Parts: sequence; C-alpha cells; structure tokens
Amino acid sequence: MLLCAQYILPITSEPFQDGAVLVRDGLIRDIGKVDMLKLRYPEEDVVDFGLAALMPGLVDLHTHLENSVMRGIVHDVPYTTWVVSVAEKAAKMDVGDWYDSAILGGLDALSSGITCVADITVTGAACTATQKLGLRSVIYREVGAMDKRRIDYAMRMAENDIMHWREEVDADRITIGMAPAAIYTCHPSVFGRVAEFTEREKMPMAMHLAGSREEYSFTKYGSSPFSVHGMDTKRGYVEIPPWLPTGASPVRYALNWGAFETSNMLAIHCVHVDEDDVKKLKEYDVAVAVCPRCNAQLGMGVAPVNEFLRADLRLGLGTDSPAATDSTDMLAEMRLGMLVQRAVNVSEFLDSSTMLEMATLGGARALRLDDKIGSLDVGKRADIIAVDLSSSHQTPTTDPVSAVVNTCSGTDVLMTMVDGRLLYEKNKWHVDVEVAKNIARVIEIRGKLRL
Repeated sequence: MLLCAQYILPITSEPFQDGAVLVRDGLIRDIGKVDMLKLRYPEEDVVDFGLAALMPGLVDLHTHLENSVMRGIVHDVPYTTWVVSVAEKAAKMDVGDWYDSAILGGLDALSSGITCVADITVTGAACTATQKLGLRSVIYREVGAMDKRRIDYAMRMAENDIMHWREEVDADRITIGMAPAAIYTCHPSVFGRVAEFTEREKMPMAMHLAGSREEYSFTKYGSSPFSVHGMDTKRGYVEIPPWLPTGASPVRYALNWGAFETSNMLAIHCVHVDEDDVKKLKEYDVAVAVCPRCNAQLGMGVAPVNEFLRADLRLGLGTDSPAATDSTDMLAEMRLGMLVQRAVNVSEFLDSSTMLEMATLGGARALRLDDKIGSLDVGKRADIIAVDLSSSHQTPTTDPVSAVVNTCSGTDVLMTMVDGRLLYEKNKWHVDVEVAKNIARVIEIRGKLRL
C-alpha cells in the first residue's frame, strides 16, 4: 500500500511536500516523493489523502482508558476533591463496566490519532481492550498497600495478574509492566519491591510522582489532607497511621526507597520538582510523562518542561485520565502544553516542532520503543496517521508542523493505522468491536454513575 499526502512529517528529518510512504507486512518499506515511489512500485494500491499530513502515530505516554466513561461527570473541582469523587464513582463499577469503559477510551484514542498508549490499571481492562482493538500499548499493573503487612499479598496478586495478562496479549504489540501506587496511598517499601521485580523480569515500571502541591506537602511536611487520610481506590478516604514528615521532595523520597533501581522507569507528572530532583531523574535515566491539560484542569501546577529538555531527559506527553480532561486528544495536549509553557516561561519560547517530537518520538523513547515507532523511518512499524489540513483556518499551509500543533484537534484525523493495519478512517471503523453496542453500554453505565 502506498500512502500519499501533500505533506510528510517524518520527525527524524525535515518535512517535505508531495510525498508517499510504502507500507508492506506491517512495516514502513520506503518513503520519498510520490512520483518516484509510484514509478518504483507501480503495482501498489494508492491511497491519497490530499491536503493532509502523514506522520507517525501519536504516543500517549500516560492515560487511564478504563476511566473514559467518567468523562464530564466530575467537573470544576481541584485535585484532592476530584480524586475522592472519582474513587466514589469507581466503587459503583463492575468488571464489565471497566472493560466497556476501556473500549470507549481505546476508540477515542484511535479516532484522535493515538497509536500507542501507556496505561496504569488495577482491573486489567485496558490490557484486554487494547488487545481487542489492535492498539499498541504498555500496560502497567498498579500495586499498593499502606499497611506493610499486606505488601506481600498485594505483590503476589499483582504478579499473578501480570503473568496472566502476558499469556493473553500479542507480545509484539503489547508490553506488560508494573506501577507502585501513588505516594499518599502506599507504604514506601512497595517502591523498591516493584523496582526489584521489574528489573528481574526485564519489565517497564511507571509511577505517579510529584504531581500535586498536596502530594509535595504530604511527603515533605506532613501537612496536606493526605497526612490524615489515605486514599483507597474502592472507598475514597481511609484512616491511616500518623504520617511523619520526611523533609524530602517526592522525587528524593521515592529515590531513597529504591524506586529508581530499575532500568526502564517512567515518572508521571513531575510538576513539583527542583533542580536537584531533575538531576536525579537524569542520573537514573528516568523518563518523564508530562500531562499539561490534566495539570491545568485540576489546578496541579505546570511541569518545568524546558528544564527537562535542557537536562536531556527522555520526555513525552500524556493525556492522563479522561475523567479529568474529558477527552483523549493528544493534538489538543500538544497545543495547550506549548501555550502554557510559553505563558509561564516568557524568555524560553517552546516551538511546535519540539511539541510534535514529544508527542511522537519522545514518547517512544520514554517507553524504549523508539526502535519500532515514533517516526517515519524505513524498517519501523507502520504506525501511521493522516491529519487533515484542508480547513479554512489551516490554508494556505506554509508550515505543516505548526499547522498540526496550532490548528488541529482529534476531529481532524483522517486515518489511523497500527502495524500496517487500518483501524480507523474518518467516521468508519475497522476494529473487532461493535461500536454502537459499546456506546449503548456506556450510556447505561453513565446513568448508574450519576445516581
């Protein structure tokens, strides 16, 4: 198949016009000018997207697909209130609800040009959903226990789930990992246990870290709502033993308890960090997922993206929970993330090409998948999207990268392909899911959650 468009955005090289990408057997086999490739491969089927950009699929470095059914249900509240409200809603959901919600999230992802997601889950719904939909994914099984006596049991349950999930999925497309629960829900010795397990099993590890002012105050000073009550994902706030202030930032607290003693570690948020924290993240080669829309929506703060870039961290973008942002839209994430950084760092102008790289190759590097995805290079997997640039606010297009980042949203995605398999065309699905049936189930679940 020969995919053609007005613009090709390879990411690892400069954009060019009137281009084409040859896809065979799930791989990118050639890339270049459309006239040359048509002459070289005259027997190939040609799909021409016209005034559009062909580019690598977007990598959503952090999400919770199973929360998709909660979009719009918990609105206009700060982080701690939101966490409690979402936990209360979650208690009303059963196994089937989680699966249908994750399917909805996966459909949202595909229709907005996301070809790879990194998802943290306890239920495993995201694992089943991405396998069913054909999405590429890294699925982290979350594990936590505030009571030290329950850690062995929690780890054993998580390990059993992981072994079961591994047997269910296409290992070439889906990677299974482990994630310790948030600092305020978890005994710190869990961090080292998870790091030890993931290193031994050669698995990726992820961790929510330094996301909110409340978490920072809880960890360092013992002076936030979390110092009196812990969070249980089933029951909301629960009483915990008295918390003693550590005097350390969340990053150094996690470091001191062995969280970074693994070779494939992803830290999510990293909003409340200082210069020494950034140095430690670099020293231990910890990748970072920043989630600008969620952080803004819940009043969590602004991650120091320019400092991360200067430190040359492996860095990408995540959409985070749809229950917070109400959509799974990486194009909107890029634009808002860039504008927020420009507003708060007026002397350091973040440009569109940097944001686009973070949303593609940057996310792939963070997951250590950049040998397979993240750019349009010969030999990589054919995870490719087409983005429409023909609208009146986009033409005439003089800079396709700027047009994608500054003017596009998920609704402009014309096509999404994973491993050379067409999964989504504008208003048309090619997935092994009854989309209408899923939407009907979602409406039913949302009715239950509103009670």
